Amino acid sequence: MEFLLADYLTALFIFFGAILYSSVGHGGASAYIAIMSLMGTPSLSIKPIGLVLNILVSSISSFRFIKNKLFSLKVFLPVVLGSVPTAFLGGYIQLAPEVYKPLVGFILLFAGAQFLFNFSQYFNIKSNEPVNPLIGILAGLIIGLLSGLTGTGGGIFLSPLILILGWTTIKGASGTAAAFIFFNSVSGLIGNIASVNLIPNTIFLFLFAVLFGVIIGTQLGIKILNENNVKKALGLVLIVAGLKFILM
Repeated sequence: MEFLLADYLTALFIFFGAILYSSVGHGGASAYIAIMSLMGTPSLSIKPIGLVLNILVSSISSFRFIKNKLFSLKVFLPVVLGSVPTAFLGGYIQLAPEVYKPLVGFILLFAGAQFLFNFSQYFNIKSNEPVNPLIGILAGLIIGLLSGLTGTGGGIFLSPLILILGWTTIKGASGTAAAFIFFNSVSGLIGNIASVNLIPNTIFLFLFAVLFGVIIGTQLGIKILNENNVKKALGLVLIVAGLKFILM
């Protein structure tokens, strides 16, 4: 199995993306989509590759965060109950390129802006507010659909939302989002199972990259990492990629 230089570079960037995203409990699909877009990966392959990589990253990171008691079951249950069926539906739906690209572009712009400006810091956030199951299910329904349609995991939407609502701590949001992303990504991939034959052999190289990235990232996130500057740099990359999706 031979790979091109561009494939190795893509894997290297994905490796660093996995470190950053897994450190805060995210699967990283928005970063992987941005990287693959900028590196010229065929657009039809981006969605299933993003979901497969998300499953690997979120499975490991959720296990490690939960093991360290950085997880909120009372938040997880309602949002995943809402998200799993709509993630499946979104994965099943094949959007036309003129719809898919602007939608992904919007999500990348939102993710980039969230990393740059951290919207949740502008709210008077508490961490012991009671969870409203109806709001959780509704949020899961919407985020799950977006996740399945685009091949992202939804963590970039869930984490700031549950922090703003005061349902959990920052660390608790990381573990909760990781488990949420895993179930969303599995459901989305099952719904989009017909696209699996569009995944190129480079997926093995990318899986190897994210495996090592998530091992490093979760350890940093649990123990020591203050990732503000790196998140701002990644935010700029996501915004550039989002504009590319929308304008090209």
